Amino acid sequence: MVKLNPQDLEAIAGGTLKHYVRHAADFWRGTRGHDVAQNIEALLRYIEGEPPFTILDFGCGPGRDLKAFSALGHVAVGLEGAEPFAGMARAFSGCEVWQQDFLKLDLPAGRFDGVFANAALFHVPSQELPRVLLELRATLKPRGVLFSSNPRGQNEEGWSQGRYGAYHDLAAWRGYLAAAGFVELAHYFRPAGRPRDEQPWLASVWRRE
Repeated sequence: MVKLNPQDLEAIAGGTLKHYVRHAADFWRGTRGHDVAQNIEALLRYIEGEPPFTILDFGCGPGRDLKAFSALGHVAVGLEGAEPFAGMARAFSGCEVWQQDFLKLDLPAGRFDGVFANAALFHVPSQELPRVLLELRATLKPRGVLFSSNPRGQNEEGWSQGRYGAYHDLAAWRGYLAAAGFVELAHYFRPAGRPRDEQPWLASVWRRE
């Protein structure tokens, strides 16, 4: 793994955010109809206690899933790096949305029952992932639950179509999460019902222990 210096990290975060800013409207049109009910259910199934739950939608984009959590009666807070998406998410969902860079998080300790990181954490360079996972763990309540879904790969990373991504296989992803103090609850591949080579997404559910 190439060592990334602070200037590299600024370029990665800034370049990826610029991509989403430039394509915000197209991204919203292309994703607002995506069905991620399986992922939402996977998170909620493992949260202990009685609802409503407090959920952090990490990388909430224009607010599709924030609105879904809110419609189910939960208290959802969004976190988004791209300014246009943050504004869209507030308007669409009516939820509180924090605009924060994934590599410069400022999260409250022990606030959330669950963190929903759908198609978001793969933008974190592998070098920084252990730190970011610890920060997400710290914002969860004891025994809180983290859901993640990422495009999978063979542990390669770099730029693709204007965005930086890290594409982990299951073994590597398990290693990162275990080192950050999470215990695996479940994993599956998406889209459901396809052969494995037609399932590019790795979804997994983890408990803070």
